[in-house]
Amino acid sequence: MQGFVLLEAMKRNFLVTSGLLFVAGLALAATAHAKRRPAPEPAAHVAPPSYTLSRPDPEILLLDVYKELGANNLNKAQKKIDDLVAAYPNFRLGQLIRGDLLQLHTRPITTFGAAPNAPADKLESLREEAIARLRSLREKPDPNLVPRALLQLRDDQKYALLVDAQRSRLYVYQNVHGQFKFITDYYISQGKLGVHKLKEGDQKTPIGVYYITQRVPGAKLPDFYGAGALPINYPNEWDKANGRSGSGIWLHGTPSDSYSRPPLSSDGCVVLTNPDLYKLYESVEAGKTPVVISEKIEFVTKAKWESERNLASRLIDDWRRDVESRDSTRLLANYSRQFKSERGDNLASWFDKHQRVLTEIRNLKLSIRDATYFLYPGRDDLIVATFTQEAQIGRNINSVRKRQYWAKEGMHWRIVSETNL
Repeated sequence: MQGFVLLEAMKRNFLVTSGLLFVAGLALAATAHAKRRPAPEPAAHVAPPSYTLSRPDPEILLLDVYKELGANNLNKAQKKIDDLVAAYPNFRLGQLIRGDLLQLHTRPITTFGAAPNAPADKLESLREEAIARLRSLREKPDPNLVPRALLQLRDDQKYALLVDAQRSRLYVYQNVHGQFKFITDYYISQGKLGVHKLKEGDQKTPIGVYYITQRVPGAKLPDFYGAGALPINYPNEWDKANGRSGSGIWLHGTPSDSYSRPPLSSDGCVVLTNPDLYKLYESVEAGKTPVVISEKIEFVTKAKWESERNLASRLIDDWRRDVESRDSTRLLANYSRQFKSERGDNLASWFDKHQRVLTEIRNLKLSIRDATYFLYPGRDDLIVATFTQEAQIGRNINSVRKRQYWAKEGMHWRIVSETNL
C-alpha cells in the first residue's frame, strides 16, 4: 500500500496543481507515448558518445514508474527508477523520485519530494517539470488536427518547429507534399518570466514566427549551452516595427551537470535536453526551418486549416493583380492606414517611394512563387506571408524575396508591414 500512498501524493502534487486528472488509463497513455518518438530524418552523422540516441526515453521510464506504483509494485517501480537514473544520472527529477522510493522501503511517504531539508524552491521547480512532462503524455496532438498557425511551407522546407509555452513542449511537423505530419515532440524550458518578450534582459521568450539562422556545434560554445545552439532571427520585422528589442534568442542544450531544466528557467531561450537538441540539430536547415513560438498552440480541423490557407493565398494573389495593374488607387486599398515599415516609415512616405518606381514601368507582369503562410501565434487577425516576387518588364526579370504582415480590420484584410528580405 505504501507505493499507492506515494502515487496518491504524486497525483495531488503534480496533477491537482495543473488541473489535470491522473486516471487509471495512464497505462494506455504509456503505450501510445512509446510509439511517438521517431525523430525527424537526421543528416548522416555519428553522434558523440555523450549524446548517443540508443538510450531509453526517460519520459517512458518515468511513466513506467507511475504505472508500477499504481499497481502497488514497489520493487518493480524501484527497478524502473534505478534504470532511469543509471541511464541519466544528471536527471534531477528522476533522482528525486528515486529518493522517495528508497524511503518507501522503510517508512510511509505522503508527499512528493520527501528529501529532508531540501530547498523548497528547488522542489517546486521539479514539481513543475513533472507536471509539464505528465501533462504532455495526456495531450498528444490529434493526428486528425493541424496546428492552426502553420498554413503553408515551401516545398524545400522539410520541417517546422512549434513551441507551446504553456505545455513546455516543442512539436516537430514534417512537410509532406503540402500536408503536415506530426513527427515527435520534446520537453522544453523557457524564460524565467514567461513569454511575450519586449526588451533586452526581460527574461522572457518571444512570441512569433522565426527562422533558424545557423547551427552552432557545442564544441564552439561554453558548457552552459550543452550539445549546441540553433539561433533564431529575433527580433523579426514585426518585432522591430513594434519596438521590441533584445537579441541572442537560441534553441540550445543544457550544461553537462544537468539533464534538463525547470519549465521557467532561461533568460529567454528555448532549452532542450542535450539528446533532444542533438536530434533536432541534425534535422534543421539554417535559413529554411521555421520556429513558431506560441503561448499555446491551437489545433484545428483540416477543413478550417484549408479555408485559412486559401484565404492567405487569395490575399497575395489579389495584391499581385493590383500591383500588375499599376493603378495606385487599387494598390493602396491593400494597405492599412496603420502601416509601419521595419524602419518606422508611415504609409504615406513608404508608399510614395514605391509608387514613383511603379509608375515608370510599362508592360509589367508579376508572378509569385515559393510562398509560405503563417497565422501569427495567438492571433486570428494577423497573417505573415513570405514569397518570391518575380517582375518581368520586357525581357528583364527581377526577383525579390518579400515578407508581408496582413491584419484584419473590420471585414477587410490589409497590409500593416512589408519588407524586402
